[in-house]
Amino acid sequence: MLLPGKLEGIGWFTYQSFKRIVREHPACTFYFIFDRPFSREFVFADNVHPVRLFPPARHPILYYLFFEFAVSRFLNKVGADLFVSPDGFLSRRFHGPQLPVFHDLNFMHNPEFLPYLTGKYYTRFFPEYAAMAKRIATVSQYSKNDIAKTFRYPADRIDVVYNGVHEVFAPVSPETARATREEFAQGSPYFVYIGALHKRKNIENMLHAFDMFKNTDQQRYKLLVVGAPMFGSKSLRKVFQSMQHKEDVVLVGRKYDNTLRNIVASARALLLVSHFEGFGVPILEAMQCDVPVIASRATSMPEVAGDAALLADPSSKDQIFDAMHQIAGNESLRQSLIQKGRQQRREFSWDRSARLLWESMEKCLEA
Repeated sequence: MLLPGKLEGIGWFTYQSFKRIVREHPACTFYFIFDRPFSREFVFADNVHPVRLFPPARHPILYYLFFEFAVSRFLNKVGADLFVSPDGFLSRRFHGPQLPVFHDLNFMHNPEFLPYLTGKYYTRFFPEYAAMAKRIATVSQYSKNDIAKTFRYPADRIDVVYNGVHEVFAPVSPETARATREEFAQGSPYFVYIGALHKRKNIENMLHAFDMFKNTDQQRYKLLVVGAPMFGSKSLRKVFQSMQHKEDVVLVGRKYDNTLRNIVASARALLLVSHFEGFGVPILEAMQCDVPVIASRATSMPEVAGDAALLADPSSKDQIFDAMHQIAGNESLRQSLIQKGRQQRREFSWDRSARLLWESMEKCLEA
């Protein structure tokens, strides 16, 4: 998950949590296991020993070979006291305690959202991983309840470790906002979506709702879509091509750090109306930038957003359209949501995430 210049959801969780954990516990030795050449930027302290194992785990068959043989052989060789897996994969041939982080169980409920073999692998092995885990960490109360129910796993052995938000996200000056709008939206106000172009993100309904919104729009709004295509994006292209107002949708691709911050902080609102999220980090990123949020009423998103977002049924284009219409036409509502977002974002930080993950690790070693 630690790939230079390509950190995304699980990668950021891994980076931000373990950067803090290894520095706060210098008496412990940490082996970081990579499946490809690694960058020294991820060797956070002297007590971190990076190891590259073969083969690279980039296909279901290679997942199996990597975790069942390479990882287990290494863990047994060094006599590891605990294996922590930030993306949930465990090693059935390692008999020491193991702590997976299950960010969500979307793959159990919607395996069709994944490539066929990947979906089969996840639904075949993750129930076994749950059964053998000493404890499980996850990123929301919603996911905790889902794991307990789906895998029949004891809830008192599931630890909620909320995500934090990257410190780069913050409000920008009016001059920066104006320049960003000029660069990406021809000077127009815009809504922004951040994330992969993936089926579960419900981008099709978001585009349909934006098309409806444009029929009432007097302010030349744009929709910026920030992300890269993933499995299932062919249907998205069909929806995009059928739009009446597709010229007002700007596909900007992946963006990082200050550029991404500027895009988010210069938006009128962020859209995250996914069918399924284990957490929904862009909600926090927008709140850090004093930008209101339109989020889905599904899964974990109400938990993360609190009362600081407009919530919509992801299956209802009308509700998503109505939320856009409210945000665009009601400045007092926007300001109210921004104020509530400032309160809500205080509940989440990477310092807290690292502390909670470390506490979960300690519990694994107590018995």
